[in-house]
Amino acid sequence: MADKMTAAEAAEALGITRDAVYKRVERDKIRHEKSSDGQLYVYVEKSDTSQRQNVQSESSTLTSALEARIESLERQLEAERGSSAELRRLLAAALERIPPQLEAPSEPREAPKTATVQEAEQQHSHPPEGPRRGFWRRLFGS
Repeated sequence: MADKMTAAEAAEALGITRDAVYKRVERDKIRHEKSSDGQLYVYVEKSDTSQRQNVQSESSTLTSALEARIESLERQLEAERGSSAELRRLLAAALERIPPQLEAPSEPREAPKTATVQEAEQQHSHPPEGPRRGFWRRLFGS
C-alpha cells in the first residue's frame, strides 16, 4: 500500500531533495498524479520509508563509530605531539653540550710544497744526526 503525499512530504519520507522527487516524476520512476488545482501528489510505498529508516539507523551507527575513532586518533596525535616536543627539547640540550668547532682561518692555507728530485736526494744522502729515538722516548724524555 502506498501513501499519497505532496512532493515536499515525499522528499522528507524518502530522505531526498524535493528536486530529486520532481526528477523521478519527470522520468516516470515514481507513481504520481496532479490534482485539478495543479498540486503534484506522489505515492510512496511504505517499504521505501522503512528502508530509509534502516539506512538512517545504519548511518547513525557508522557515524558514532567514526566519531569514536576520530576521538581516539586525536588523542594519539596529541600524545605524539608531546613526545615530539620532548625529543626536540632533548636534542637542543644535547646540541648545546657539543663544543663549537674551531673557526676557519681567515686567510687561505698555502698549498703544500712538493720536494724536487734534488732535494729528495740530498735528504737521503745525509742521514739524521744521532740515533733516532722512538715516539714514547721523545714524549717522556728518556
